[in-house]
Amino acid sequence: MSVLDDRHVIVVDLGYGDAGKGTVVDFLCAGRPVHAVIRFNGGAQAAHNVVTSDGRHHTFSQFGSGTLRGVPTHLSRFLVVDPFALAVEADHLAAIGVPAVWDLLTIDAGALLATPWHRAANRVRERRRGDDRHGSCGVGVGETMAFALAAPDDAPRVGDCLAPDRLRRRLAAVRDRLTDELGDLGVSAPLDAVLDAYRAFAATVSIVDDSHLGRLLDRGPCVFEGAQGVLLDEWRGWHPYTTWSTTTFDNALSLLDGRGAGRLGVLRGYTVRHGPGPLVTEDPALERPEPHNGFGRWQGAFRSGHFDTPAHAYALEVCGGADGIALTHLDAVDGIRMATGYAVDDTILRRLTPGEPGDLAYQEKMTALLLTAAPVYGGPVSAEAVAAALRTPVVLESFGPTAADKRLA
Repeated sequence: MSVLDDRHVIVVDLGYGDAGKGTVVDFLCAGRPVHAVIRFNGGAQAAHNVVTSDGRHHTFSQFGSGTLRGVPTHLSRFLVVDPFALAVEADHLAAIGVPAVWDLLTIDAGALLATPWHRAANRVRERRRGDDRHGSCGVGVGETMAFALAAPDDAPRVGDCLAPDRLRRRLAAVRDRLTDELGDLGVSAPLDAVLDAYRAFAATVSIVDDSHLGRLLDRGPCVFEGAQGVLLDEWRGWHPYTTWSTTTFDNALSLLDGRGAGRLGVLRGYTVRHGPGPLVTEDPALERPEPHNGFGRWQGAFRSGHFDTPAHAYALEVCGGADGIALTHLDAVDGIRMATGYAVDDTILRRLTPGEPGDLAYQEKMTALLLTAAPVYGGPVSAEAVAAALRTPVVLESFGPTAADKRLA
């Protein structure tokens, strides 16, 4: 059975993000009936670009990347939901021709709710790191997650938008705790204005309980759309240059609750990273067109390198393997080589050994090692070479941004 057969599919980036998850999800929604796209990690920091054959373009953040096909989105309990960012995204989708866009969205009541104070605190912390910035996207997702861990009883959730008194109490707790810790956050909107906006949000969207997802999954095939990449995972990535999110297949498998699904890993034909942190194969001489990526005020530079086989093999290993790979940007691999190992001191390292789950000290040691490593190169990139090196079949090849630029391998 192929990973792309008529069943649920989980789409995960096996790198540092920006490999093309959005365009792969769009392709999956174009080629067969899909009942919903389910988002299962991250939040408003996602930037999944979809370009249609008629020239429309949208950068998907919280809505699923099947929206231009009319496929509904479900935001699971693992999402950090930002109502203000959702409203901006919905307006753009409506402007490019998506009818009744809010009718295509359901949100789990248990999902964490991002606030303007989370966003502001995120930016204050990143600015104070100076030259040691982590590469945050600056939208408050990590801050929302951190707050929920530190003060779970005060953390606002989407369901609170239906309970104004509880929502007010929790919004005030976020504002006061973060202000006490960091000083003036520079948020101009008064609490009552934020409260009114979130109440209007609750009147616009469909907020559902846990049982909704089970019914949705039992109706027919769904696509689970991941965010960021496994090499940015909160536990498995190169600490501290990571995201506050589980980026492996784990969250999706938890939501599936024993239902079967194909695991599809997404990779570019060359390895990229947005912002600081290890990128062993980085090569400033690599110039590739990036119409939807560039320097970000909070993330920093968009960096490119040759195909980093050891890093992607590590990603596959820590997430339990994949049934297939979607290999994108194959129209831009001329001159790209495949790293087969790293030169570290006087040795050649061919495999990155995973540590114990949750051992951030080990992950930090890995980061230090990778920051001093130099790539050892083999031959050029091809779908066949990637499949052989990673011992995983390439099942989808992409030669451009639209669904028409893709083919099943």
